[in-house]
Amino acid sequence: MIRSFHLADFFTIANGFCGMVAVFQAMAFLSTDEHWRLDAAAWLIPLALLFDVLDGRIARWRHQASPLGRELDSLADVISFGVAPAAIAFAAGLDTVIDTLGLTFFALCGLSRLARYNVTAETLSAETGKVSYFEGTPIPTSIVPLALLMLAFHRGALLPVQLRGFDFHLTTLVFVLSGMLMISKTLKIPKP
Repeated sequence: MIRSFHLADFFTIANGFCGMVAVFQAMAFLSTDEHWRLDAAAWLIPLALLFDVLDGRIARWRHQASPLGRELDSLADVISFGVAPAAIAFAAGLDTVIDTLGLTFFALCGLSRLARYNVTAETLSAETGKVSYFEGTPIPTSIVPLALLMLAFHRGALLPVQLRGFDFHLTTLVFVLSGMLMISKTLKIPKP
């Protein structure tokens, strides 16, 4: 199988690698309470974004886009920009039942958004051969709630609240909002 990979696919694999290591670092933080591990997990996500940008540019530059590459890209993006940020948020303290439901919603929105894009990309690019806009925000925008989470974590301001006997953190709502924006069909963002 590796023989069928193009150069861009190795950058896609690097994207997924960063996401998986971020998940492992978040889990290690939970068992060691070494803050550098959570910071490392968070910094791996922008590195994954760099690989995500490069894989697309390399594929276009070399004219070697493939269905395998597209699927690899989506799977790597789910790990790096859906699962890993949710795992980092959980490790940072967004760990109540409501928080967990909110983070799960966020990750599943990312998954749904990528599946929708893969199914509709061909239709959306019918006239020009290129998709001109995204429906909903792209999944790499999950860097925004992750950055806000890390800022709140380091300031000790995850904003815990209790509502009708349920504990959760207001910071979770940033992830829920990000998920909602990803699956929006009315929000159209021009694709560069």
